[in-house]
Amino acid sequence: MNILLWHVHGSWTTSFVHGKHRYLVPATPDRGPYGLGRARTYTWPESATEVSPKQLRGAEVDVVILQRPEELDLATEWLGRRPGRDLPAIYVEHNTPKDGDVPHSRHPMADRDDLLIAHVTAFNELFWDTGATRTTVVDHGIVPPAVEYTGELDRLAVVINEPVRRWRVTGTDLLPRFAEIAPLDVFGMKVAGLADHLGLPADRLISHDDVPQHRMHAELARRRAYLHLCRWTSLGLSLIEAMSIGMPVVALATTEAAMAVPPDAGALSTRVDTLLAAAGRFVAQPQQARRAGLAARAAARERYGLDRFLADWDRLLEEEVCG
Repeated sequence: MNILLWHVHGSWTTSFVHGKHRYLVPATPDRGPYGLGRARTYTWPESATEVSPKQLRGAEVDVVILQRPEELDLATEWLGRRPGRDLPAIYVEHNTPKDGDVPHSRHPMADRDDLLIAHVTAFNELFWDTGATRTTVVDHGIVPPAVEYTGELDRLAVVINEPVRRWRVTGTDLLPRFAEIAPLDVFGMKVAGLADHLGLPADRLISHDDVPQHRMHAELARRRAYLHLCRWTSLGLSLIEAMSIGMPVVALATTEAAMAVPPDAGALSTRVDTLLAAAGRFVAQPQQARRAGLAARAAARERYGLDRFLADWDRLLEEEVCG
């Protein structure tokens, strides 16, 4: 199939474009949010092709993957055809509701009969009110990281995008407490200067800003354990990637993380003191950390394998496009 989709979430899109189809990815001269084009820090196959808005007019497109409400009108303008009416459309919902009205949050695509909403977690499906719009869940899948856990450094790893702006959402405010247990390495977008924002000495938190994915994975694998302190995000793919590497996980038992992390893969709790104690044990006991990491890897690879993810999407695309 020829599938039109925007490059919005790097990790999810990386997995999605590893399928057997041709992926048309809008690219604009400014490489802005609606024309980012191919990834620069992820490895994508050649089947993911950059197209300009002008090239899309009259292009052969079998289905449109929408990920933001405004893409519906944008696709109509660029294609000259209305997704959902003139060609099939699937809206992928990556996020938990953030409108302040949980559990009554109405989805922007609620009560529509012209598209399907595909949630990336069952938690999302549960918490969004989509009215009469059809919904389904396609659990995440990841390209397996090409590194193995060593845990040689008695440091804790975190991956957060925009930790200052998102703050309590991503648990940024909790980081100083864990920095007392062990030094932190924080990877992600716009993490530069995080130690200053938190009032931490430079030797207790080191920022690694926008590191290419393969390099980030190699660095994660050297840290003793992975911290996942997000209060209200859907399910960070970096968490699943860390588990797949073989890292033990210290995670808040919130949103879909409560389903993704089994008890023997590390520590999962809503009590921060419990997580602090677990982080301390992993730092002090490398063998215990390794055992938990093996359980994390087995769980991640069983539930979030790339083959399962792509097969689920192929079935869904076949149903929506071919009927």
